[in-house]
Amino acid sequence: MEDMLIAGILSYILGSIPNGLWLGKAIWHTDLREHGSHNIGATNAWRTLGKTAGTCIFLLDFAKGALSVYLGSLLVGTPLFMIVCGILAIVGHSCSLFLKFKGGKGVATGLGVMVMLMPLPALIVFLLWLAIVKVTGYVSLGSIVAAACVPVLAWLQGYSLEFILFGVLAAVFIIVRHHSNIGRLMNGTESKIQAAKR
Repeated sequence: MEDMLIAGILSYILGSIPNGLWLGKAIWHTDLREHGSHNIGATNAWRTLGKTAGTCIFLLDFAKGALSVYLGSLLVGTPLFMIVCGILAIVGHSCSLFLKFKGGKGVATGLGVMVMLMPLPALIVFLLWLAIVKVTGYVSLGSIVAAACVPVLAWLQGYSLEFILFGVLAAVFIIVRHHSNIGRLMNGTESKIQAAKR
C-alpha cells in the first residue's frame, strides 16, 4: 500500500512539471501563457519559440508519461497500477500542482504513457497523428482523431479490459481538453501549425 501511494504521488508530481513554462522562461525568456494559444505545451512552444523549443518540450512532456508508468512498474509492478500512474501523470500535466491546477492538454504525456503500456497502438496513433497534421496542418485535429482511436486499437490488438478502459478514459480526457479547438475547427478559425523563426 505504501509503495502504491508513493508511486501515485510521484507520478502526479512528475506529470505536474510544467516543462514548457519553465524552459520557456529559463532559456528563451518567454512565458508561453502570454503568447499564441496561451498553452504551455509543445504546439504553442513550436509556434512561439521555434522548432527546437517545441521538440524539446514535446520530448520532456513525453518522458513524464513514460517515467510515471515505469515508476508504477518498479514500485508496484501490476499492469493496473502502471495504468493508474500513467493516468495520474496525464492529470498532473493538465491540472498542474505548480500552476494552480491548470496546465496543458496532455497529448505528449499521454503518448509517453501509451508507448510504455501499448507500444504498437502507440506507434499507429503517432503515425496517424503525424499524417493528419502533415495533410491538414491542424495539430488539434490530429490529436483528437488519434486519441479517439486508442481504445479501438487496444481492442483490436487484444489488450485486456483494463487497457481498453484506459484508452477510453484517456481519449475522453484529451478530447474534452480540446473542446475550444473543436469549436474553432467547426467554424474555420483554428490556427494551423507553423514554427516561429528563431
